[in-house]
Amino acid sequence: MIIIKNLILILFSICSLSFYAQNKKADYSFIAKGLKWKGVAVQDDNYSLWGCAPIQGDEGKTHLFIARWPEKNVDPAWRKSSEIAHYVSDNPEGPFVFSDVAIKGTGKDTWDKYAPHNPEIKKVGNNYVILYIANTDYKQPPHPSNQSIGMAISKSPYGPWKKVGKNGLILNANSDSTKWCYHSENGVANPAFVAANGKFYLYFKARGKDGLRYGLAISDKLEGPYIISNEPITYNHATLEDATAFYYKDTFYLLTTDNHGKNTGIVGGGTLWKSKDGLNYKLKDATVAYDRLPKYYTNYNIKKVTKIYGPDPKFERPKILMIDNKPAYLYAPSGWNVFGGKRTVGHVLKINI
Repeated sequence: MIIIKNLILILFSICSLSFYAQNKKADYSFIAKGLKWKGVAVQDDNYSLWGCAPIQGDEGKTHLFIARWPEKNVDPAWRKSSEIAHYVSDNPEGPFVFSDVAIKGTGKDTWDKYAPHNPEIKKVGNNYVILYIANTDYKQPPHPSNQSIGMAISKSPYGPWKKVGKNGLILNANSDSTKWCYHSENGVANPAFVAANGKFYLYFKARGKDGLRYGLAISDKLEGPYIISNEPITYNHATLEDATAFYYKDTFYLLTTDNHGKNTGIVGGGTLWKSKDGLNYKLKDATVAYDRLPKYYTNYNIKKVTKIYGPDPKFERPKILMIDNKPAYLYAPSGWNVFGGKRTVGHVLKINI
């Protein structure tokens, strides 16, 4: 009887330690330690905004490429009506004003018939490069298994944008039956992109046998072909998504959301993963990228907030602006409008390293 009781105590301790390991609060990263909310970067009374990918132009202006749609709801509008719009400011902190629409759905029988979304913008040499997702049918089924990733290139942030290859498609979940994400129930989505060490690293979210993970596809050429790694590169707890990626001080960084707090201990916080080779990201090395919105917006009042989408007052679709080769600003929308408005807005936070 004593032996059985001891075994039960040991098993309880192991389970408790396992739960604690998955839910303890991680250390704050060098980004989170000096992060300061500066205000609303962009808002548009006629559009819902979701994702603010930043880049600095040669003329010194800051450009945001934003997924937007006219409906006030988030789902299913994001996968039905989204387009990638271009906003410009003289200052990284805004305000940003609308310039043009960079990419729209074709409306035809193509991989990107509906809703270009999840924009990621980088400059490679003299080219500006947009990566984005789109789908063939916004209804269920087959969505979201029909999400794929495309690429378009321009010499100017004002366009015109030319899709690479025949139709812009550079990655989908059905390209190689030997890969871990083949026939992913989520397709491939949330692209994050880094050009470093003479190679091009395309990170993406997909669902494998162990749940949602981030994968990697590498190419020696900007326009591909991109070869998917045999295994995912994150072994996270619970859901993660919305990655952005950057290269800083000879290190690759991947910033993802932590929707349930199982990776950082902050429900709705951000997780900052790091890797020396860009191939392996270990959770034990991950830190908190950012906390929830109320931590930074000091006038937060739950009675004033409009809950448009999501269960928590958190940031979505985080993106980093690099200035002089270091992280300078974080841009992110939220499903909760802390000012009481009926539309989502894009926030800007300064990174004080």
